[in-house]
Amino acid sequence: MTAQIDIVSLYPNDMNIYGDSGNVLAVRRRLELYGYKPVVHAYNQGDEWPDHADIILGGGGQDNGQKKITEDLFARADLLRSLADDGTPMLMICGLYQLFGDYFETVDGTRLDGIGILGAYTVGQDKRMIGNLVESSPQFGTVIGYENHSGQTFLREGVEPFGRVDHDGMGNNGEDHTEGARVRNVIGTYLHGSLLPKNSAVTDFLIRTAATRRYGTFPEEQTSEQTEALRALDDVESRARHVAGSRPR
Repeated sequence: MTAQIDIVSLYPNDMNIYGDSGNVLAVRRRLELYGYKPVVHAYNQGDEWPDHADIILGGGGQDNGQKKITEDLFARADLLRSLADDGTPMLMICGLYQLFGDYFETVDGTRLDGIGILGAYTVGQDKRMIGNLVESSPQFGTVIGYENHSGQTFLREGVEPFGRVDHDGMGNNGEDHTEGARVRNVIGTYLHGSLLPKNSAVTDFLIRTAATRRYGTFPEEQTSEQTEALRALDDVESRARHVAGSRPR
């Protein structure tokens, strides 16, 4: 029987305006190539939570989208905090990155409280931070993506960034060269693009962590067919990274 990995896509109806569903597709495809059976659960407001949540992925949205999901997000906050404390791998992009922090104060002064998984807070501004971005991560090497946000995010003392901006790019706030946040196995980042199709090291981290937590192991070797398919996928990724990394903001 094929081992199953359950992926929860958080609020795809309202938090998926910059192609963040591509992250779900990337995880699902690589899981298949590693020999797992991926099952995607689209979780929107009022839905029942699935029995298993091995990987949780969330995307970006406009301020009104964030406001729409806040009540339901807080209803699930204790569960999400418990899963994060237990080591469940999560990737939160832009709007959900902000709401996984302490709070987001919009440009009009409205304060949206976050659920406090990532030690960060965000303040809206009129200036948008937009364009391709290259950053360095101690664990994942060079990470390439596309940022598009107006909120300035600041990390609390002791919170590690996801990466540090190498070239042109603003990152969390355009001031301290940090980008994103990392707490246990939860990653928050402003990188759309989508992020995972261009950064298989991050995708494989989520997969390896999820599989090891659920089944106690992760296959270190693949069949020749799997290896060939992964190599072809990595070749597409390499070309996408080259184009995005060399394209001006």
